[in-house]
Amino acid sequence: MVDDPTLTRIGEAVQLHHHRGQRDAARDLFAQIWDDIGRESGDPLHVCVLAHSMADVQDDVQDELTWDLRALAAADRITDERTGDAGVALPAAGLYPSLHLNLSECYHKLGEPDRARDHVRQARATIGALGDDEYGKLIKDGLTRMEEQLREQ
Repeated sequence: MVDDPTLTRIGEAVQLHHHRGQRDAARDLFAQIWDDIGRESGDPLHVCVLAHSMADVQDDVQDELTWDLRALAAADRITDERTGDAGVALPAAGLYPSLHLNLSECYHKLGEPDRARDHVRQARATIGALGDDEYGKLIKDGLTRMEEQLREQ
């Protein structure tokens, strides 16, 4: 169970977007939390999770890509100890498949299939860090869909 107050706030913003359809309200809350955590200089776990989530509420693909790249850069600084302390069920390596999937989707939308394929490969290389739970299935299914879309190009 997540017991980190900042991750709980980020989760509330995610709920606004995904379960209540309040994309603008979610973006506003993410922006407030972003300032509260010290932006990119904040705790890498907070930066990663917030940037990964903020990418989902962007209207412009280039902005989405910028947020996803921020999330990936922060992920490189997260340890298993930190995720454990926060009550996150995944090891730090478990963040990468989703991050690379999102980057692949961005590059696909931007018409850069080679870069999209590269991120699919990186996601596949790290997929073993995910369990066979609902989240793991969601990411694996997303990768399969992205691979199919890229084959069609």
